[in-house]
Amino acid sequence: MTMTMEFERIRGVKAAPLPEMYTSGHRTCQGCDSALNCRYVAKAAGPRSIVLGATGCMYVANTSYYSTPWAIPWMHTQLGATGSATLGVSVSLKVLMRKGKIKNEPINVVGIGGDGAIADMGLAAVSATLTWPEYNSLIVMYDNESYANTGVQVSCQTPYGAHTTFSPVGTVKRIMHKRWKKNTAAMMAAGHPECRYVASACTAYPIDLMNKVRRALSIGGPTFVAILCPCPKGWDFDPRYSHEMGEMACKAGMWANWEMMDGKLTFQTPSSGIIKGMVERAPVTEYLQRQGRFDHLIKEDIDHIQKQLDKIWGEWGIPAILPFKVAEGELA
Repeated sequence: MTMTMEFERIRGVKAAPLPEMYTSGHRTCQGCDSALNCRYVAKAAGPRSIVLGATGCMYVANTSYYSTPWAIPWMHTQLGATGSATLGVSVSLKVLMRKGKIKNEPINVVGIGGDGAIADMGLAAVSATLTWPEYNSLIVMYDNESYANTGVQVSCQTPYGAHTTFSPVGTVKRIMHKRWKKNTAAMMAAGHPECRYVASACTAYPIDLMNKVRRALSIGGPTFVAILCPCPKGWDFDPRYSHEMGEMACKAGMWANWEMMDGKLTFQTPSSGIIKGMVERAPVTEYLQRQGRFDHLIKEDIDHIQKQLDKIWGEWGIPAILPFKVAEGELA
């Protein structure tokens, strides 16, 4: 395994690194939290980093007309190849260092893709990457809950009941999308025992997000972080409320902030307070009603979503994360 960087924990906004590795010059939508996610990830990783970007919002909007906001090396990879390209770069660096072609020093390799690129089309490649402990890399999924770049189509991360161009509201069927959101980060934590670090974060909590990126890059081997990025276009809300939508998602329990490090699960704010019973989950009603993609829901639908959330947080073996129940007597 190649050496990894050592990072100091960021203890507050004023302690965050000043250099910007992802700057102005992109063409993302107003209020785009996926772009903000790229800024946080690059800022946390620092200048000795290489970024692989899959086709998606953060490819098209960030590399048009030979201009880019990336101030560190960046390269494009195909929609389903984030894991393969990230692993390939990590392997290549290790070989070049061993042969003396380049200096033997820590270089961060970060693959970034949307939920379509990571949880749908690229899931197999990402899974394979997480089985190679000899090579250091970080896979980041920015989850805007749709294929937003190509017209807001439904993905496996799209919440139950959401209106998309592939799940339109109709007079015969009020709800076309009836699948519950895939728990991708939990799949990675449960299915890859040699992956030492898997986490979830939200752009509404930037210090937590950046510290998780740093822990992932410093622990060694392949790692994975899923990040919720509210999308004003796809979710249909005023761009000024992107940060607020992220907070509401976490406080209502639609998203949980957690990390699994060397098999130990911990939660972060506000999810930690919910798990410990220090704060109550906010009702899901306001969160849904603030988004145009849920305008068609009636009280019966909202009650169903709330009931499902209550079950997830109250009955699953590891609340809000892994839907595994321990058989009675197994822990005796």
